[in-house]
Amino acid sequence: MSEVLVEQENGCLTLQINRPEKKNALTHSMYTQLTEAILAADEDDSIKNLLITGSGTCFTSGNDINDFMLNPPKDSDSPVFQFLQALANLKKPLIAAVNGNAVGIGTTLLLHCDLVYVGQNAIFQLPFVNLGLCPEAASSYLLPLLAGHRLAAELLLLGQPFDCHKAKEAGLTTQIVEDPSQTLVIAKQAALQLSKQPTQAILLTKQLMKQSIKSTVQDVMQQEGKLFTERLKSPEAHAAFSAFFKKTSQPK
Repeated sequence: MSEVLVEQENGCLTLQINRPEKKNALTHSMYTQLTEAILAADEDDSIKNLLITGSGTCFTSGNDINDFMLNPPKDSDSPVFQFLQALANLKKPLIAAVNGNAVGIGTTLLLHCDLVYVGQNAIFQLPFVNLGLCPEAASSYLLPLLAGHRLAAELLLLGQPFDCHKAKEAGLTTQIVEDPSQTLVIAKQAALQLSKQPTQAILLTKQLMKQSIKSTVQDVMQQEGKLFTERLKSPEAHAAFSAFFKKTSQPK
């Protein structure tokens, strides 16, 4: 079965991260599949909006570390950076339905969504510093803009997991859904409502909301990407990843 499921219904293209046996960890090839689907959808007049979600009880645990180390990002053409650029440049509304873990890029990609619905069971984490890395997806700019410096510093510098209520406080969510089984249902209802709105008015409104930060997001994303690839080669990152592999290889 495909690790990225694509379904079009009622003008909405749903992208489902579908690797539940690996907690929906993202690989090199999955980033490419997601990017291709996003770029094609943005040019397809029959698609009015996009929705991204996970499978099972998890949104995504972030990068598949084994795959990530075998295929580390080297420049702006790397699949993960192409995916982030596609999100940042998307002209159509992007909705997220989040249940369970949303780790690393699973949290930062939400900064590029227009509507974010999260279940009560959602747990977020930005563990970049923990791994000897720096933020990505322009999160070093967008998160302080939404949450304020002190809360953004807590989430980025300490790298601890946080719940849906702190995510709401940080401006990451549109709505907390008490029953996680209804998170995707409610997100799809919003997508349907968007699909019924005047198309050009929707596109223009999103463009107007994004225009003041678009160039800054691009600049920060490029700067982060350069530093991120440099940090991957650092002794701190090597030590952090070695500790991670050692911990995950121990019998439970």
